[in-house]
Amino acid sequence: MSYMSCALRAAAPRRLPAPWRSPQPFSSATGPTTKKSVPYRKTLKEEGSGSGEPSQPPPPTAEVVVVGGGSLGCQTTYHLAKQGVTSVVLLERDRLTSGTTWHTAGLLWQLRPSDVEVELLAHTRDVVSRELPAETGLHTGWVENGGLFIASNKQRLDEYKRLMSLGKVYGVESYVLTPSQTKDLYPLMNVDDLYGTLYVPKDGTMDPAGTCSTLARAATARGATIIENCPVTGIQVRADDFGVKRVYAVETAHGTIQTPCVVNCAGVWARALGRLAGVHVPLVGMHHAYVVTERIEGIQNMPNVRDHDASVYLRLQGDALSVGGYESNPIFWEEVSEKFAFGLFDLDWDVFMQHIEGAINRVPVLEKTGIKSTVCGPESFTADHKPLMGEAPEVRGFFLGCGFNSAGMMLGGGCGRELAHWIIHGRPEKDMYGYDIRQVTPRFHHSLTDNNRWIRERSHESYAKNYSVVFPHDEPLAGRNMRKDPLHEELLRQGCVFQERHGWERPGWFSPGGAAPVLDYDYYGAYGQERHRDYTYNRLLGDEYTFDFPPHHDIIKNECLTCRNALALFDMSYFGKFYLVGPEATKAANWLFTADVSKAPGSTVYTCMLNKRGGVESDLTVSRISPGDPASPLAPTFEGDGYYLAIGGAVAQHNWSHITAVLQDMKLQCKLLDCSEELGMMSIQGPLSRVVLQEVLDTDLSNEAFPFSTHKLATAAGCTVRAMRLSFVGEMGWELHVPKADCVKVYQAVMQAGARYGIANAGYRAIDSLSIEKGYRHWHADLRPDDTPLEAGLAFTCKLKSSIPFLGREAVEAQKAKGIFRRLVCFTTEEKVPMFGLEAVWRDGEVVGHIRRADFGFAIDKTIAYGYIRDPAGGPVSLDFVKSGSYQLERMGVTYPARAHTKSPFDSDNKRVKGFY
Repeated sequence: MSYMSCALRAAAPRRLPAPWRSPQPFSSATGPTTKKSVPYRKTLKEEGSGSGEPSQPPPPTAEVVVVGGGSLGCQTTYHLAKQGVTSVVLLERDRLTSGTTWHTAGLLWQLRPSDVEVELLAHTRDVVSRELPAETGLHTGWVENGGLFIASNKQRLDEYKRLMSLGKVYGVESYVLTPSQTKDLYPLMNVDDLYGTLYVPKDGTMDPAGTCSTLARAATARGATIIENCPVTGIQVRADDFGVKRVYAVETAHGTIQTPCVVNCAGVWARALGRLAGVHVPLVGMHHAYVVTERIEGIQNMPNVRDHDASVYLRLQGDALSVGGYESNPIFWEEVSEKFAFGLFDLDWDVFMQHIEGAINRVPVLEKTGIKSTVCGPESFTADHKPLMGEAPEVRGFFLGCGFNSAGMMLGGGCGRELAHWIIHGRPEKDMYGYDIRQVTPRFHHSLTDNNRWIRERSHESYAKNYSVVFPHDEPLAGRNMRKDPLHEELLRQGCVFQERHGWERPGWFSPGGAAPVLDYDYYGAYGQERHRDYTYNRLLGDEYTFDFPPHHDIIKNECLTCRNALALFDMSYFGKFYLVGPEATKAANWLFTADVSKAPGSTVYTCMLNKRGGVESDLTVSRISPGDPASPLAPTFEGDGYYLAIGGAVAQHNWSHITAVLQDMKLQCKLLDCSEELGMMSIQGPLSRVVLQEVLDTDLSNEAFPFSTHKLATAAGCTVRAMRLSFVGEMGWELHVPKADCVKVYQAVMQAGARYGIANAGYRAIDSLSIEKGYRHWHADLRPDDTPLEAGLAFTCKLKSSIPFLGREAVEAQKAKGIFRRLVCFTTEEKVPMFGLEAVWRDGEVVGHIRRADFGFAIDKTIAYGYIRDPAGGPVSLDFVKSGSYQLERMGVTYPARAHTKSPFDSDNKRVKGFY
């Protein structure tokens, strides 16, 4: 009999494979080895699987074809049928669950550091524990034994307390336990090294075969067709009259199905399926393993355990445990076999051994417990450890539901429902931006989605850090320096500590300690790589691994107050910069943008874009322009009308996809041009910005000659620039949009002119603070696709007094007539306590919402937080309702008195941006 302790001793002396010398980490091209079993009473594997005969003939047509019969494929098919799509076909090349789902651990933890994910998990739990049994009379295998999160240090327990506070908003029961209380709950656990634990009594586990077979039964009862042993061999794509590529048909070994919609739920095989349609699917396959113990006396009914600091989980398996985790040196599956079905790999103990010591430390009885079986199968992982969902940017009608990073079972119900809604209505109900393959940001730019080195590096880091504490200001070390703006080297020399967004290196803050370059990825010392020594950038990141005010708090304070009291220069070159031009550009602009942007050239308008439900897809500035010099990126030549769009760089691709889809669907005669790489952008903000820029620009900057919200071409340091009088920080200031070849020259001229006035560089950490202090929104923080302009306090951006129709107008008007039942509210606390979002909002003793975005406002010297609140009685949330309540914000289980504001707490009269100080 093999014992856990024997495995540890046997594995310890072994040497790891020789250091890899190519850019590829230790990997495997092998297929499955000998037959192995997983610790479930049954699987869906049967004799004759893969026999070559489909379970039924494919139909000639379908509204939707789902490819892949795992958790996501079955959940998506079920939810499509439930939402009324009866002509849906699920194709599985072998048997249901045969790819990666059959061997999954099936854990479901209800709390994650994301409000949307908590909602997705709640729906999965509801589907497997209530909906499916009620519909079918069948048991899905749901076991509600609870979950226990282990904290070995204060930072980890602080993270769990944040989850507990968020859970109160959603009614998720959870408790922070002391070590002694943990021992009472789990007598076999060693608690000597514990700081505390978080206990969630209604967490549990799912059986993959039971869940997927029940989903299939429920889906077919609603009219869906499920065909096993029917591999897909091709996807037909055709271009329409406007050159837009669209799905036309799915080819199988047993016939062709004509369909306008394919859903790629193929897991590890999703990349190969995507290639059939010309779609890049940025994921990798890795070996992922757990071991199953022999019987353990006294383990029955114990909760599942997640010991993040030891990177190990312990799943209750009847009277035994499954033990697994996330190692720093996972094995990549290089050549994904098409024939792999119900297969497992041999476990590599040299890789897995790192989990054993942590498991034995946590439950010492494991040292003398036998190992009944090992389970090592393939899983798909992505570059940011988030799934890939939504319509692919390359081909209309090709949807993704893959790359679930070993969480396909627990996220499957929520994501399957959202994906079904996405397919039917064009958008999901919830804010799925973080998973959306089209937006690709702040995840990965389209130029990176087929970059194997980048995908591998980022996927490795995401896997290795899966159990790391999620700190507010962490940044990746892998896949960096892919996109640099023209000022990168200039700012690096001046101590810029960069953040990564959309593949871009953007300024985060400026360290007085000098340059902190981001170095090539060292895989954290795995695969024989030597770890970087004296790595300044990594050290600065590590200093900020805290839920308190970071050590660089005062540096960011100085950047902010320099902007408020003198002036600061912000390099915003990573912004998206698009031109919308053509004979029907104004028709497109009127429909796309909530504000009236069809003004005279020289005007700039802040506006939103909405979806059909009135949700905010973007906020941006739109400037009317005249035709320009074809040789200059500052204004293209065009016929008809032209508009210049400036959009936050982290959401630029999302905007591009949204606008492109609208233009394609409306078949408008206009073009969207991307000049983001050709133009840099500097924003000079502060009370002294006018006096400094007047020395640099050759145009009159007075209020009369250059009023707020206007733009014009001007000359700076002998270079033509587009100057815009705008602000994202609440100060008088101008943006300079500059051809990339001239950026350094213009930057140096501004810094030289501003030197005697105390000009300073400032980064996005300062922008975050300054903008929340002024009450400006950040898209995808306090403004998302499931928020409306009325709820977000942006009704002024909507041209409701005009008769001009715009996308989402009917929904906004209907909401205005019915009333606003949730509203974004600004809160401040007298106590100087750091907040980062996800804090619970209490009103008169009841939880009414949670904080979306928070920061510290240095000019008002207070913590500022924005969150949406509801009336627990179900009534509309009026301004009187906001004003009449007594509020507290709960941070990590502690409540702090808060004041609600109906206007910005800083410069509420909006004088400073207009130059009145």
